[in-house]
Amino acid sequence: MSENNQQARTVNTNDRDKLDLQALVLLAVLLAAGFILNFTVGKAISSISGGMISPEFIISAFCLTILVVRPNIGQALIIGLISAAVIQITTTSPFIDFAAEGVAAMLMAGIVGAASKKGGVSAPAAAVATFVTTAVSGLIFMVIKIAMVGAAEQLAAAMTPVVLLTAVFNAILVGALYVPIKKALKLND
Repeated sequence: MSENNQQARTVNTNDRDKLDLQALVLLAVLLAAGFILNFTVGKAISSISGGMISPEFIISAFCLTILVVRPNIGQALIIGLISAAVIQITTTSPFIDFAAEGVAAMLMAGIVGAASKKGGVSAPAAAVATFVTTAVSGLIFMVIKIAMVGAAEQLAAAMTPVVLLTAVFNAILVGALYVPIKKALKLND
């Protein structure tokens, strides 16, 4: 009688660094949530704050996606462009977001990639990366808008506080959501 001592084998893989169907589904879900939140919570926060805080949940959505998926720079550009396409539905300044979100998504991927190599991405690091990403996106949007319509001093004075407060809001949101999402998806750094 032969003994059959087979042990279960487990294979641990890291499915990050891939912009596959699972990553695109995650992006779609987060963008859909961001889109709905822009129409509801975003508009409420904007009216309560007198327009000083205009959360852009789409940026939060792609920041979370990049934190989870860890795409390369080219893949991050695709994520940014898809996000910009969704923003086109609600924007009052068409096409500017393609530049702003494309660059911002690549920046986010670069920051996350650098943090990953230094031991992982903590919630505070995710918040800082999101703040920088949102601020850069907003500043690119502002510069392009100024170039299109002029009135640099007035637009810069009006938009800079909104950009920075929105960056703070998005940073807090992503910092708070990153660890629970990472745990729910059972991801390690």
